[in-house]
Amino acid sequence: MTSSLYDQTATAAAASVIRAYSTSFGLATRLLGPRVRGHVRSVYALVRVADEIVDGAAAAAGLPLAAQRDTLDALERETLGAMASGFSANLVVHAFAQVARECGIHADLVEPFFASMRTDLETTAHDSASHDAYVYGSAEVVGLMCLQVFVNAGRPDAPVQASPALVAGARRLGAAFQDINFLRDLADDAERLGRDYLGADRPSSRTAVLDRIDADLDAAALTVADLPADCRSAVTAAHDLFAELARRLRSSDGTGARVRVPDPVKAAIAARAAAGARPRRRNA
Repeated sequence: MTSSLYDQTATAAAASVIRAYSTSFGLATRLLGPRVRGHVRSVYALVRVADEIVDGAAAAAGLPLAAQRDTLDALERETLGAMASGFSANLVVHAFAQVARECGIHADLVEPFFASMRTDLETTAHDSASHDAYVYGSAEVVGLMCLQVFVNAGRPDAPVQASPALVAGARRLGAAFQDINFLRDLADDAERLGRDYLGADRPSSRTAVLDRIDADLDAAALTVADLPADCRSAVTAAHDLFAELARRLRSSDGTGARVRVPDPVKAAIAARAAAGARPRRRNA
């Protein structure tokens, strides 16, 4: 696909969103090959903008709940329209749409994502079923979007679907990432947003969540070797960064400061992944 100046500008705008928001994600994406790096940043930029509508920036600007919902609905319509037409005046949406059209990302992944974002405006406490539905739309489908990029970016022919094993791995990795973030943000979600995604304030529940996270991370780790070569190091780094967070969460009671991975440890994880190491497995 030949990029116009507008396409290039949109891709650069999407990359700037990610640089501003996530040092860990930025570190992992730097390990992606150039074939896919900009595409993945474009996917995550749209995710980040939608998340801000429901998690902070829109409310901070004074938008009432109904206006936040209308704004999210408008972003979904704009995204689906751009995927069909190939153009949006919103640079982040345009960048995403170009990636979606090239890599075979369709409405069946985009609509569940926006449905989960909409849930944040409607639901404050989740049970097991609503948790699973939310995680699928907010995280697993994002992993599946990235997987479509991994197998299709730069492909001269029509996009293809990834293998069932890679699909399962992407879903489980996305679920693990989301549950780790739920545990890290438990206090903020409850106090600032009034949300309970896990019901994990009891020690037994917290342990069960961490056990599920470790199982998901271990299962996802087994599929990394089947990814295209220019994606493996980045996915390994992301996997191992979150595995380190999970390890540190086990040592925390959840009442102190937000659990983080120190920069030197992040750098060591990235260097290990860049050297071609396989993802670490807790239960290997």
